[in-house]
Amino acid sequence: MPRMVTLLQTAAPVAASYIPNDTRRSLVGLSREQLAAALADVGVPEKQRRMRSRQLWHWMYNRGVTDFALMTDISKDLQRKLDESFVVARPEVVTEQISSDGTRKWLLRLAPDEKGARHEIECVYIPEEDRGTLCISSQVGCTLTCTFCHTGTQKLVRNLTAGEIAGQVMLARDRIKDWPADLEANPQPPSSGRYITNVVLMGMGEPLYNFDNVKGAVEIISDGEGLTLSKRRITLSTSGVVPEIVRAGDEIGSSLAISLHGTTDEIRNKLVPLNKKYPIAELLEACRNYPGSSNARRITFEYVMLKGVNDSVADAKRLVQLLKGIPAKVNLIPFNPWPGTQYECSDWDTIEVFAEVLNNAGYASPVRTPRGRDIMAACGQLKSESQKVRASERGKD
Repeated sequence: MPRMVTLLQTAAPVAASYIPNDTRRSLVGLSREQLAAALADVGVPEKQRRMRSRQLWHWMYNRGVTDFALMTDISKDLQRKLDESFVVARPEVVTEQISSDGTRKWLLRLAPDEKGARHEIECVYIPEEDRGTLCISSQVGCTLTCTFCHTGTQKLVRNLTAGEIAGQVMLARDRIKDWPADLEANPQPPSSGRYITNVVLMGMGEPLYNFDNVKGAVEIISDGEGLTLSKRRITLSTSGVVPEIVRAGDEIGSSLAISLHGTTDEIRNKLVPLNKKYPIAELLEACRNYPGSSNARRITFEYVMLKGVNDSVADAKRLVQLLKGIPAKVNLIPFNPWPGTQYECSDWDTIEVFAEVLNNAGYASPVRTPRGRDIMAACGQLKSESQKVRASERGKD
């Protein structure tokens, strides 16, 4: 089926993006305390800062407004001061691709870092009848070099800021018109009532190697007066940074997903080199101690199905034994190929037999339907640098 690709937006942008030579500071990503300090910098009296911070927070995160002049309960004088010093920015959309199955992938360019470099990340939206899942990135590139993952072939460049992480959610809500004011223009959301119902930190990067910024972003995304997504609907996926897992449960409190992919240290060492530092036994012990896990809030174990590598009945039976004592479910992921990979996807019959072993042992083990393969948006396919092809050339496929 041919791909459909939306080029750089040609209409007026729906939200503030990067403006060349603009030295104003973005307010996106600041905590409430940091927002109050920013207001102090433009002369807001101390007794007003809490109220003004609350107003700005509501306009930015609940309403999606980027123009201070439209924040009607803020005085004209303060609107002017804010506009002189700050912006409410989003990443710049370089390309937007729309898969034949409705999945959207955005290549996003970030504002310049301290060295003036403008790096790029990818973000993916997966619509379904009853929900919409947004997969966001936490780093530019990745340091983990998982051999089955395309992102792992791109070296780590830097961590994203809290604003760059939360900004992906805001940008996606702009693009698919998921703010309260958009309901009239976009009146048929999924049965859940919203277009973005779930956020997963499963894009580029290892979230637990960017702990503080991920924590700050999740606080904004889950804030009841902000982007208002329950922490149960925010999933942090880690390849197994054991020392930070329990801390994440205590301080971030999101749902947890583990990129497992192997049932022996020998196999997992090859697939997920981090396993050499934190082997399977240590990883699963951290999962058993994850705060808040229960049968009602199970830990998800992601398991990519690789032909002849990790897909035998013996692997399935070992997985059952490994998960004993952990409230768990297993997402079986058919391998999504990418240029130059050494792996193949398991045969469908093999995947079904593997799933049956897990199901018979009492573990829910849905097989994840590949989404967005035709635009390299599926699990394990994200990479920002080498896959940039002129959109006009993509349209010829």
